[in-house]
Amino acid sequence: MNISILSVFPSLYKDFLETSLLKRAQAEGHVSFTVAGFTDFCTPKERLDGPTAGHGAGMAIRPEVIGRAVEHFEQQHGVAYRIFLTPQGKRLDQDLVRDIARIIQEKKHLMVVAGRYEGIDARAQEKYVDLELSIGDYVLMGGDLPAMVLLEALLRYIPGVVGRSESVEKDSFSGPFVDFPTYTAPAVWDGKAIPEVLLSGNHAVIDAWRKKVAVEKSVKKHFEWVRSHCIQDEDRALAAQSIPPHYIVLMHDEVILEPGVTGTSSVTSLDIHDIARSAKTYGLEGYYLVTSLLDQQAIVRKILEFWETSGIEYNKQRHHAVSLVSLMGSLDQVMEAIERKEGKRPILVGTSARKCSGVRQITYKDQDVVWKEDRPVLFILGTAKGLAPQVMERCEYVLAPIEGFLKFNHLSVRSAAAVIFDRWLGINLVKLD
Repeated sequence: MNISILSVFPSLYKDFLETSLLKRAQAEGHVSFTVAGFTDFCTPKERLDGPTAGHGAGMAIRPEVIGRAVEHFEQQHGVAYRIFLTPQGKRLDQDLVRDIARIIQEKKHLMVVAGRYEGIDARAQEKYVDLELSIGDYVLMGGDLPAMVLLEALLRYIPGVVGRSESVEKDSFSGPFVDFPTYTAPAVWDGKAIPEVLLSGNHAVIDAWRKKVAVEKSVKKHFEWVRSHCIQDEDRALAAQSIPPHYIVLMHDEVILEPGVTGTSSVTSLDIHDIARSAKTYGLEGYYLVTSLLDQQAIVRKILEFWETSGIEYNKQRHHAVSLVSLMGSLDQVMEAIERKEGKRPILVGTSARKCSGVRQITYKDQDVVWKEDRPVLFILGTAKGLAPQVMERCEYVLAPIEGFLKFNHLSVRSAAAVIFDRWLGINLVKLD
């Protein structure tokens, strides 16, 4: 297999390609490299770049230079799979690395084009590119470091480059979970000892410990990856065990009735069982409904009694969901109940359809921020026109509002609850195989 590299600064690759496994892979004939500069394909006195069309500063690499380079490389090594490194490209991850590895093992020729300046003329990219690739949502001075990152990741999948295939198969991000932590001598360093289980000699116990730690680390620090790659039921069950317990409280007290006016709102049967169904689906431990009004409490008890008795035969699934619901007279009672059950006070996460000030706002990708505190999580949802200011002030975090691209924003509380649970705790597969 040949890998052709086109760069403004081809000398950057000299030491890189003569290092470690890359050097050995070439010596053993698993891969060869052809590195060339853009200027190698310029005619005498011809510039490799030109001013970008339209207003604005910057230079772009000329399309005819790209065309000559592609023709030259493919005359030497056959038709290539062509990758252009660009900040606008598809973001590299382990799944994509494996896909590229499969393609180039069939094609036997990979061409990597490392752009620089303001990039490469779009017409050349459109004509020649098979894949535009980025290593992250940020901008570097050029594509050479991304090209090296790609090659480091990619060549691990080429047979013979890495001595033990098991090392590649069990890498972090090769499945839904990252790798377990590793240790070596001395047994105690800086006052910290190697976990005793690793010194036990019991391979089964060690493997179980490593799996448990890997799952916990993955869920707490890489949840976006886990939720995108947990396909097997067994893996989902393992991940669920490492997610901190979550609860929801629907406030009918201390809610906004009109601007500047707070009070109580009426209970609706639909909110009770629909939110319960969502809570059960996403693995919440409990759903609390707060109202201090005695007549409203009586209504809730009657609804819950139905689902605890005759409702079992009417709809067993809904009966199981509604069994999560508990009636409380205040938010303080909810917090005390969770603390009795979990042994720790819950983290209060407020919700609002409006942007809030005075409370730390988090996104639906900030699970690691919340979960690192190792406490149960309580989502607080309001009825009427939202949670009263005194409730929001008690929250440690508030989730960003649920918004579309239009200005209309008037979800029902039960719809909002379902969206919140899915964005925060739901599976979000990127591949089905």
